[in-house]
Amino acid sequence: MQSLIEKADVLVEALPYMRRFVGKTIIIKYGGHAMTDDSLRASFAVDVVLLKFIGLKPVIVHGGGPQIAATLDRLGMESTFVEGLRVTDDETMDVVEMVLGGKVNREVVDSIQRAGGRSVGLTGSDGALLQVCRKQVNGKDIGRVGEIVEIDPRVLDSVSESGFIPVIAPIGVDRDGLTYNVNADEAAGGLASALESEKLMLLTDVEGVLDSEGTLISQIKAGEVEKYFLDGTITGGMIPKVRCCVDALEHGVSRAHIVDGRVLHAVLLEIFTDDAGVGTLLTP
Repeated sequence: MQSLIEKADVLVEALPYMRRFVGKTIIIKYGGHAMTDDSLRASFAVDVVLLKFIGLKPVIVHGGGPQIAATLDRLGMESTFVEGLRVTDDETMDVVEMVLGGKVNREVVDSIQRAGGRSVGLTGSDGALLQVCRKQVNGKDIGRVGEIVEIDPRVLDSVSESGFIPVIAPIGVDRDGLTYNVNADEAAGGLASALESEKLMLLTDVEGVLDSEGTLISQIKAGEVEKYFLDGTITGGMIPKVRCCVDALEHGVSRAHIVDGRVLHAVLLEIFTDDAGVGTLLTP
């Protein structure tokens, strides 16, 4: 009987959050270990399906850097990076489209449907969803890497309102119809702003933002992040993730989370429980 009561307590704890978020759009950037570990992949799919069934509007943007790197390696093609961005010539872009728009996107869609949901795979070039220009890094051309200039969310509105969960590969398109590789965090942040999302969640392979002693910082206000950049608390690959979250907050997103995707059911724990600890929350 006690175990049944504890299950009821969990539902009661979640009830205020269900009321708050019903009908709201939640953008989730899906990547890292959560995409490659079988148990984490299954728990993520169940989480997303549950969100949809109780009335939220989840939108998934997935990465796929390791999968792209593995495919390039098998083909004998070199991976080159400039400030964390993959230099993408025409041949590399063919691989990016094949892996992101094909293999990885299909796998995410299939996992959601195996969990009982209905999902549709898209790329940012479908319906001119992610419109981009060619990105320059310190004046240097790094090939077909896109910087988002405009987002047309109508295709997502149609998919979501029809009862499907959109799964988006971060491939953009320019005004001439040429496709580009887009950073998945940037794509997720841009979509969160365009869709006036209630939440932006970035799943990562780390606990969240850590202080100098390695302890999780459970909450950061947007105005504090420059301090953390200057004192070295936020470094490396965490910098663009935090900047992405702050940019989304400045464009109307209510809250942004950097979530430890290595935790089973991390999405549900972050949204529906009173306990902190599965990541770092950023607020305006």
